[in-house]
Amino acid sequence: MTGADLLADAFGRVREQVHGVVEGIAPDALTDRIDPEANSIAWLVWHLTRVQDDHVCAAAGTEQEWTRGDWVTRFDLPYARLATGYGHSSRQVGRMHVTSGALLVDYHDAVQERTADFVRALDGPAMERIVDERWSPPVTLGVRLVSVVAEGLQHVGQAAFVRGVLERRDG
Repeated sequence: MTGADLLADAFGRVREQVHGVVEGIAPDALTDRIDPEANSIAWLVWHLTRVQDDHVCAAAGTEQEWTRGDWVTRFDLPYARLATGYGHSSRQVGRMHVTSGALLVDYHDAVQERTADFVRALDGPAMERIVDERWSPPVTLGVRLVSVVAEGLQHVGQAAFVRGVLERRDG
């Protein structure tokens, strides 16, 4: 198994968890918050998907699925056009709205498909390419992709926790 195979598997696991968290939940519960400062399931899934889309497309040198697939119009969010959610305030998180869980899952699946295609085509030397010189040491493609997987798993775990709390509270 290559490093590319491991990354493809890891991104696939994020996808599986996104489906598990979002599917079967009532649309209004997607934006419910367990307290006034907490992130909602919809915001967490949107954010982790936006970060994956943004970072992988930057590394690949391609247009983000967010704009290429016109997801920005489909979501119609009150955020800057290319916002990823990084640095959003509690107030901004509270402005998240979605029409359905399918919208979140479909966007994630579209991003995941492009990510998988990109990652599977990588070889060992490609993973060593510097993609961000603002850090010390500079960030390689391999490190950036691992970071995106880690953020995705962290946020989808948070979304699963929120769903569990909501189901117990409202159950």
